[in-house]
Amino acid sequence: MQVKGDIRQYKRQLRDSVKQKRRDMDPQLKKEKDQKIKERVQALYQYKQAKQIFCYVSTPIEVDTKALIQEALRHGKRVAVPRCTDPEHSVMEFFYISSLDDLAPGTFGVLEPDPERAVKVTDFSRALSIVPGLCFDYNGYRLGYGKGYYDRFLSAHPGPRVGIVYSEFVKYRLYHGRYDVSMDLIVTDRYLRATAKRGKPSQPGNNKMKS
Repeated sequence: MQVKGDIRQYKRQLRDSVKQKRRDMDPQLKKEKDQKIKERVQALYQYKQAKQIFCYVSTPIEVDTKALIQEALRHGKRVAVPRCTDPEHSVMEFFYISSLDDLAPGTFGVLEPDPERAVKVTDFSRALSIVPGLCFDYNGYRLGYGKGYYDRFLSAHPGPRVGIVYSEFVKYRLYHGRYDVSMDLIVTDRYLRATAKRGKPSQPGNNKMKS
């Protein structure tokens, strides 16, 4: 259907709804879904070929990435996680970590790399980005938290992009703006989906959504 009215209000309502559904998930079921997603990511050709993994550090309502990070390190990959370096302008940078012990609470209470223990990434080659989202759609566009951190980063650093999400939060189509960046693959607890679009900003005036 076409969204009418203030799209910002619509997106806020969708965010609130998804967050509540995430909070209401049965903990054991969530754990099982997290495990399936991790295994599917690790089976990807893009994961196996990557020398570097750029990965978010999960909060309780997100797909868990802590086990994925630990196993990637054991697999001999360089793992980098984001730190918000300029919250006013939604800028984040990635830092290499050697273990979860290199993390400390940062912006918004999210675990971030301690800059005194971690090294800033300057080489972005042969990297796979694992991207969070409250929802994704069939074209790989995402509903994030509304701050724009990942879209800014991904626009500047192209490379394989994998969105991970629970299958019930994949929509046919989400509203997206001209600066939103799409994923190459969506990985869920039930399936993988190669997306129809790859990293191209939408055209101005593309403000319709179907569900």
